[in-house]
Amino acid sequence: MKKRIGILTSGGDCPGLNAVIRGAVKSCQQLGYDCIGFLKGYEGLYDPVQYLHLTNASTKGILNQGGTILGSTNKGRFAATMGVEDRVNIDPTLLQGVANTVDHLSLEGLICIGGDGSLAIAQQFHEFGIPVVGVPKTIDNDLQATAYTFGFDSAIECATDALDRLHTTAASHERIMVLEVMGRHAGWIALHAGIAGGGDVILIPEIDWTFENVCHKILHREANGKKFTLVVVAEGAHLPEGGMVGEHKEGQQMKLGGLGRIVTDELSRRLHREVRLCVLGHLQRGGAPTTFDRVLATMFGAHAVRLVVEGRFGEMIAYHPPDMVSVPILEAVHKVRTVEPDGCAVQCARALGISFGDRTAYETSANVFKKVNSVPAPSHLEPCHNEQLLESAAAAVELALA
Repeated sequence: MKKRIGILTSGGDCPGLNAVIRGAVKSCQQLGYDCIGFLKGYEGLYDPVQYLHLTNASTKGILNQGGTILGSTNKGRFAATMGVEDRVNIDPTLLQGVANTVDHLSLEGLICIGGDGSLAIAQQFHEFGIPVVGVPKTIDNDLQATAYTFGFDSAIECATDALDRLHTTAASHERIMVLEVMGRHAGWIALHAGIAGGGDVILIPEIDWTFENVCHKILHREANGKKFTLVVVAEGAHLPEGGMVGEHKEGQQMKLGGLGRIVTDELSRRLHREVRLCVLGHLQRGGAPTTFDRVLATMFGAHAVRLVVEGRFGEMIAYHPPDMVSVPILEAVHKVRTVEPDGCAVQCARALGISFGDRTAYETSANVFKKVNSVPAPSHLEPCHNEQLLESAAAAVELALA
């Protein structure tokens, strides 16, 4: 009998899940392994066990499809977190049931594709002795141990397209448009989409803001002849008085959402302007993955199989450009990766005049690059000794500054 590898998708869906599955299946076939896909996330591992055999034929044509052919869930018996850092131990009976399933199906290893909550479950599997490896999946891009998670690029592509469309209607009607995007406790989607889509104000969880500063930015734009404003709001941004907006349910993580409506109503009340709200919601999770996400997800799938073949269980595949490396799953889930308030992307946005609501419009770009340090060239790069090339570079700089 051929050796077998299992695979499942858990948590919220996002573009690229099918690309990971396809990458893993094709790699298994090339290396002489069978591949089994468990249905409905971790729920398919036990009572009842639900799976199907995955082959090149059964995964044909799924590379550019959104969602997951295996199904997924972010609820159920295997919930391992109730908050940002709150671990909940899984019932040992469930863990033993999963271990029995793995033994019964003679699996060499189990590939778990998910975000921080799903990988927290995988970590408990590993601690119980179940052979697992992780693949980072989340549109929020908030896993500590990898530069990018697949799904993020597709989400910001969706949000950027929305801003492009809102820009034209806002300019036509001289309106203030508020766009609420996902991201949970990290502002990566709002930040990147806000820069790419020409946002004027970006509100994220990592930077405290006030309505006064947001209003000042809008009025400053109007004084300079710009009669419309695009405000990008991350769902997890805190209110000026503290706290997040969302729905609390017993035994579940807080369901964020609603801050965009509060911002819209307050700006309308204070400025006596026409303010409209657009909430993207699950549009950011749906649809085909971008080219970048297809490539990244496919690489994740192939290299996850490599981890199983090498017996490196309890590890997660991670993208450290230009390399694919592995890190302990625990390292990936112990802390949420958030936007650095003085990081290069925030500095770029401030240099463009984008407000984060923490300063008046006059102070937006003040001392933007104050904390920037020069970075030495990588040691593997040889110094340039071509005098003609150096002269051409100097001439280009002089022309740019002219």
